[in-house]
Amino acid sequence: MSDIASSLNPAPTSEEWQRARSRLDKLWQRGTDFLGTPYAILAGAMSWVSERHLVSAISNAGGFGVIACGAMEPARLAEEIAATRALTDRPFGVNLITMHPKLDELVQVCLDAKVGHIVLAGGIPPSSAIKAAKDGGAKVIGFAPALVLAKRLIKMGVDALVIEGAEAGGHIGPVSLTVLAQEILPHIQNVPVFVAGGLGRGDALVSYLEQGAAGGQFGTRFAAAEESIAHENFKKAFVRANARDATTSVQLDERFPVIPVRAISNEGGRKFVAHQADVIRRFQAGDLTREDAQLEIEHFWAGALRRAVIDGDVEEGSVMAGQSVGMVKSVQPVAQIIADLIDQAVIALIRQQRRMDADG
Repeated sequence: MSDIASSLNPAPTSEEWQRARSRLDKLWQRGTDFLGTPYAILAGAMSWVSERHLVSAISNAGGFGVIACGAMEPARLAEEIAATRALTDRPFGVNLITMHPKLDELVQVCLDAKVGHIVLAGGIPPSSAIKAAKDGGAKVIGFAPALVLAKRLIKMGVDALVIEGAEAGGHIGPVSLTVLAQEILPHIQNVPVFVAGGLGRGDALVSYLEQGAAGGQFGTRFAAAEESIAHENFKKAFVRANARDATTSVQLDERFPVIPVRAISNEGGRKFVAHQADVIRRFQAGDLTREDAQLEIEHFWAGALRRAVIDGDVEEGSVMAGQSVGMVKSVQPVAQIIADLIDQAVIALIRQQRRMDADG
């Protein structure tokens, strides 16, 4: 038991704790069996952040780390997988972007390195990539932003799903996790479903496990961990932020779509709005074609995530974070973050059992 248990009055007995811990193991057993880990805590893949140090720390602590391939070339990904494996003998996965021009080669890199789980993100993955991964012995995880897409992905052969709500950081969909869970969890039982988006505490995860989720994906909570290579300024921005500070990117004109991204509000975000207005003005004046105007808007954030994460420019860079950033109160070791999540989940189950016992 940890200091978190002091929130219970009276303090939990050893019997209560063991009973609740056993209940948690049963609730997420499908997830732990699928991942091959003690805890069904899946790490969100965050570009520039989810590399060998953080990934190995999460796996070593009993969770499931995931390398963010992003724009890596195949040789670079092979290097990162090997470096991660040198730091952990526990299971971890690799997140591949489906729009990567060398997706097939990246899948093969994962298979050659005996990566057990491949996460295909950023759109509906091609059937060929799913088949190649499965034929090579890997399990495939896909993202489902709606029930119809969840069913489609299962028919395509994915082995598990992540349903990620709009509360998440980085690129997001339009629907909250609370709604996605109600839409999808009652209808999908044939593959494990992991919930994601806005998760910051273990007791919140318990509520989704009881609805049928197999586990939870956490990103923001790990981004500011001690083992994260993110710049000190980046981590401090997380500790300072409140939930309402993690806002989505603004789109001024429907003719020039902006991919929704959730990040901590800063000067860069304000300049982006001004930049859009200037580009739209020049387009309307005939100084820019529609295509050139769209490119100018899209290129504004080029390199902005790296500037924030690696260089520490948290004013002009893109400080991607989910709304759970308000629950990041300090920079902690990964093992402590995971231990806290588990304790919070166990305490929630003890409270539940006490209510049931009180009702007879």
